[in-house]
Amino acid sequence: MGEKPVLMPSEVSDRVGVFDRFAGGAAHIASRALFFVFCVLLITIWAPSILLIRDVDTWQLIINTATTIITFLMVALLQNSQTRSDQAVQHKLNAIADGLSDLMVHLADNTEERDLERDVIELRDAVGLEGHESTSHNTRVST
Repeated sequence: MGEKPVLMPSEVSDRVGVFDRFAGGAAHIASRALFFVFCVLLITIWAPSILLIRDVDTWQLIINTATTIITFLMVALLQNSQTRSDQAVQHKLNAIADGLSDLMVHLADNTEERDLERDVIELRDAVGLEGHESTSHNTRVST
């Protein structure tokens, strides 16, 4: 299997899909203190509802089903937001590593310090950068 190419921040699309926008909004709301207060109030109101339903088994089935569905949906939404956040951080780290690599190549070209070339190769191997992703298209060292 071929490796998926690493995207640099300038190559990442700024278009966000409908689900991603919805998940981002849900994560934004769910991370607020007001949402937590709402959940506590909901539980406070829900707890005495056992008195209204005579059949405890039915009541437990309804509550368990509802909480399972809500939890499942929230995990899916929050995981989407977390994955996009992780990808954004990774793209930024790739850009920093690429810039550092280019600086090291530039320094190696302008000095007699040849150990920098080995360090550049090691840096690129460590973060998975390839020669074609360089910000300076005049890279001497390629992996």
